[in-house]
Amino acid sequence: MTEQSRVLILGYGEMGHAMQYLLNRQQHLDIWTRRPINDLPKIALKDIAPNADFVLFCLPTNAHRKVAELLAPQLKKTCICLSMAKGLDESGQTAAQIFSDIFGSKLNYALLYGPMIAEEMCIGRYGFAQLGCNNTETYKHTKQLFHDTNLYIEKTTDITGISWAVILKNVYAILFGITDELQMGDNVRGYLAYAALRELSLIVSNIGGQMSSIYSLAGLADLITTVTSEDSHHHELGRLLARGETLGIDGEGVHTIKMVEKYQLFTSEKYPLFQLITNIIQQPNNLGQQIDAYLVSVNK
Repeated sequence: MTEQSRVLILGYGEMGHAMQYLLNRQQHLDIWTRRPINDLPKIALKDIAPNADFVLFCLPTNAHRKVAELLAPQLKKTCICLSMAKGLDESGQTAAQIFSDIFGSKLNYALLYGPMIAEEMCIGRYGFAQLGCNNTETYKHTKQLFHDTNLYIEKTTDITGISWAVILKNVYAILFGITDELQMGDNVRGYLAYAALRELSLIVSNIGGQMSSIYSLAGLADLITTVTSEDSHHHELGRLLARGETLGIDGEGVHTIKMVEKYQLFTSEKYPLFQLITNIIQQPNNLGQQIDAYLVSVNK
């Protein structure tokens, strides 16, 4: 690995911009987008991919499989692929599962999850993340990639645990937005944090992850960031639902609920808070009454 790495950024949304901001001074960057963007040179993946030391998937999870399949035969064996996608694709798979299917042991890959609000990193504020990988060298090279940036990185091998922690926290964040809009108070917010962490621990453990990952950067830290940030899409979705504005309610959390139900990824009925949010998304009326009924039921 050379001192200056060649980094291919896939996607130029908020996270693509953040990665460009973090790495532009130290690394050689190539940026690829599916659609032309003014002032951004148009590049062909087949010309750029073979030279990449890192490929950053700043794309929605739904786009991962197609792009990864295209890139896999072109990338050199030492290339490291990183994903920051916090959702499920249309087959109910995580980014980690997609990478495992396509890259297997032929290419190194990792997941980068935690409090990483792109708008903040783009103005020089700190970001914090766990790097989920099974390879020590992958961690070392990735840590070096972000050396001298404001992104703090620590390592975990619990790829399943952190993947589901960041995916499911978007679901729970919706309920925080609802109760904040309904002005249900700080006590309710505190209880929801407790109940959400308890359910997240059980779900992740039953899926095959480590319960401790729920209290990590990708778990507790990212949940707090999502439910308190003014830039949180899912918290705002909850506020919109509480105001009866149901048109265009969409996002990774809503999609996760649909995929869990469609593919029975876990038995949602076992987890009352998750089921409450599912019911609200499916029947977004009388939200206060639905939440009151839940709170009464857990107090029996």
